[in-house]
Parts: sequence; structure tokens; C-alpha cells
Amino acid sequence: MKESLPTLVIAEAGVNHNGDMDLAFRLVDVAAEAGADYVKFQTFSADRLVTRTAPKADYQARTTSGEETQHTMLRRLELTAEMHRALMTRCAESGIGFLSTGFDTESVDFLHGLGQRVYKIPSGEITNLLYLRHIGRLGGEVILSTGMANLGEVEAALETIESVGMSRSQITVLHCTTEYPTPVSEVNLRAMVSMQSAFGVRVGYSDHTQGIEVPIAAVALGACVIEKHFTLDRNLPGPDHMASLEPQELKAMIGAIRHVEKALGDGIKRPTLSEGRNRLVVRKSIVAARGIRQGEFFSVENLAIKRPGGGLSPMLFDDVVGRSAQRDFAADDLIFL
Repeated sequence: MKESLPTLVIAEAGVNHNGDMDLAFRLVDVAAEAGADYVKFQTFSADRLVTRTAPKADYQARTTSGEETQHTMLRRLELTAEMHRALMTRCAESGIGFLSTGFDTESVDFLHGLGQRVYKIPSGEITNLLYLRHIGRLGGEVILSTGMANLGEVEAALETIESVGMSRSQITVLHCTTEYPTPVSEVNLRAMVSMQSAFGVRVGYSDHTQGIEVPIAAVALGACVIEKHFTLDRNLPGPDHMASLEPQELKAMIGAIRHVEKALGDGIKRPTLSEGRNRLVVRKSIVAARGIRQGEFFSVENLAIKRPGGGLSPMLFDDVVGRSAQRDFAADDLIFL
């Protein structure tokens, strides 16, 4: 995985393929065209993930048929082993990395067998002790989403992963709010900064707001990973489309992130190359306020501070006052000692 600059951008296709491989392939192509580093899907078995009577989340109920259970909905969205391999091939052809979130240990092992070495832990698994231990033993790198968690739960998850051999330096913690879409008033981006300070980890942001402003702000605050759902069309049927970016929005977000990265710079305060051309024009010098005769003493009355720069700095004004002029100066002449 890349370090904080450039920001690692994960385009979250999730289940927005609707079980249709043509749609999934188009999502890969869109993510690659937008400039994302990875396109990410979801790997799960409905039978292992939920009970047959598990209710849907409110956002799922709003965007899918009220007659089907969460289990039935998820069965429609499963990706087979063959689908995974086909998507990995498409990613390689499109020049973008493939990732998928495994929602149970068997799914994680399947992805590991495919060669995946970056493991995304979804927010819902942050309190899943056995799952966390399993991932911690695999090595590689971990991206831990923290939606619905408090600081103590995040700490417990980190300690669990570390307890089986993984170093904290291998873990990136994502701030996240798991409401689709997330109200801006509930984002609390400063929590990302708090986790970085509390745990000494790399941090990022998994975004479910509408629009692109919040993930861009997260980059400005130090996010080294951004994850954002996207779709081909928000009007498509399915649970996550309405809270996802459309292709041009995804491209605009990534473009803005790259601009912000450049704007962040290296943190050293110094004049830039382009500013050097402006210093002579914009800064000021000590000049004669009126004609000054040789031998006359410089004073507050006969000196002024005006553009251009290039003469004595106004910061030396106190040093000049009281000295005698070594030659004649006309009004507005730069003063030299």
C-alpha cells in the first residue's frame, strides 16, 4: 500500500454490480478511467453472513423490495469464485488494483488464496473477535473501518489484531459513519484525527455522504486512504446506489484529491519560485520622502516606506534613522547607506 502521499483511493463498487457481470466489468472500467488505485467489491456467503430472518437496515429497506429479507437480498448479490477471477482479470487489463472485502473467515481465506494481501475489515466486524484474530494471523496489511464504534472498541480491535502477530504499522484505521447517505452533521471528521493521535496509526476515511466535499476535506486533514461508493447510475435498483457517486463525480473527486495533495506541500514555510518574481513589485523599501542633502540626518520626517522592494528593508527603519546621508537623494529615491 502507498503511504500518505499520494492518497490511496479505493473506488467501492461493493454490491452495485447487482449480480450482473457486465455491470461489474463496467464498474471496473469506470474506476480505472477515474484514476482510482483500487476498485473494491464484497465477498460473502449470505448463509454465513446473516440469519434467514435478519432484518434489513433502514436504508436497505428504503431502496429494495419490502417483501424480501436481508438474506434473500444478499443471495442475489453474491459473487462466485469464477466471477472473482474474471473481475481480477478485468482489473489487470484496465490497469487498476482489485480488492474485495471478505465478510467472514472463509471469504477472507478465499481472497487470500487469490493472492490478495490487503484485508479490508468492514465496520460490522470490528467487534468480531474470531474474525479479527484470523485476519491478524495472515500478515499483509489491514484497512480497518470503524463505523458505529467508539474509541475503546477501536482500541480493542487494534489490540486483538496485534495480539496474534500483526504490527500496528501494518494497519490503517478508517473513520466511517455507517448511515447511507450520511448526514453531514454526523460526519465528525475530527474523529479521524483523534484516532491518529490516540493510536499512532495511519488514518483514512470511508465516506457515505452525498457529494465529494467531505472526502476531499479528509485528505486535507491527513487521510492517507479514501474509500467511496460509486455506481453507474444512482437510479439503478439495489441497496447502495442512491448513496454512491456517478462516474463523472468519482472522476471529479479523485481529481480534486490529487489537487489537494499538491496544495498540501512539504510543510516548510518558504517563498515559492513563482513568488520570487513578485517580491520586487509587492514588497517595499525605505525611500526618501523628499529631497535629502548629503550630510543631512535621516529622520521620520524625511523617510518613507514605498514600493518597490529591492532597497533597504523597512525592518531596518530604526537603524537608518539618525544616520547621515552619504550623498544627495531626490524624493522617492531608494535609500542606501
